[in-house]
Amino acid sequence: MTLEGVLPILKPVDFTSHDVVAKVRGILGIRRIGHTGTLDPKVTGVLPLCIGRATRVVEYIQDLPKQYEAVLIIGLATDTEDMTGTIIKQVDQVDLSASIIVETINNFIGTIDQVPPMYSAVKVDGQRLYDLARQGQVVERKSRQVEIYNIEVMSMHLEIAHPQIKLRVKCSKGTYIRTLCTDIGQALGYPAVMSELVRTATGPIELAQCLTLTELAELAAKGTVASRMIATDQAISHLPAWKVSEQEAANALQGKAIQLTAAFHDIADDHQIVRLYSPMDSFLGIYRWNAVQNIITPEKVFN
Repeated sequence: MTLEGVLPILKPVDFTSHDVVAKVRGILGIRRIGHTGTLDPKVTGVLPLCIGRATRVVEYIQDLPKQYEAVLIIGLATDTEDMTGTIIKQVDQVDLSASIIVETINNFIGTIDQVPPMYSAVKVDGQRLYDLARQGQVVERKSRQVEIYNIEVMSMHLEIAHPQIKLRVKCSKGTYIRTLCTDIGQALGYPAVMSELVRTATGPIELAQCLTLTELAELAAKGTVASRMIATDQAISHLPAWKVSEQEAANALQGKAIQLTAAFHDIADDHQIVRLYSPMDSFLGIYRWNAVQNIITPEKVFN
């Protein structure tokens, strides 16, 4: 049986996202695999992999909100904004109350501006920032807006010289949690750094669903990997769904535009991406609605 769908993997420490893809290719003997969001080598957690034709929905999964658990250390800073870097600032003692910390952290909920860290994969004039940083260069970076949907303070250890705060953050794609930690420290008046980070969810895909690479190898040996995969259309269940007639389904599979009934307006906005289904609930593909013409046109056809 050909494997197709989304495979939720628990990325191990010291692996890049590309390392994980290469490892899974070796385990499954499948070339067509794509990951849905880069994680730094020291970061662990949810890494959904798209297998086979599911690689065509990578962009829709990448756009989903992410959830992380991070440890913020107040009182020191590094050039990488995490503990892999060199300490560049440090204070002997931090004096902050729990109420001030919580109040300051809550101020970051909403739309915020972030400047990407020098040690990141963002490109400036065609060069990766981390390549420039390794050459000792610091270049101007444009700030960009990201969305912090929620921050939960899970625990605080304020009795030590450099307090440690554990946070759970739900945010938009493109958010740098280590930069968020640095910015929280600045708002508190102290240097700060991220010491740990785990991605606990990508959209509805949670840590508990994820397989380790060892578990994946064991399932592959038994031929039961498919039992732990998420169907392609279910992995993008945040997109509205629409069912069409048999004739419309046949047209859809030929990549034709489909005229819609008025009822479609109840589920979609102008230019909304939707999942299309046959009368027998077969997934036909991803279509885009044109409100002016009241038609949907193909984006990705799954025939």
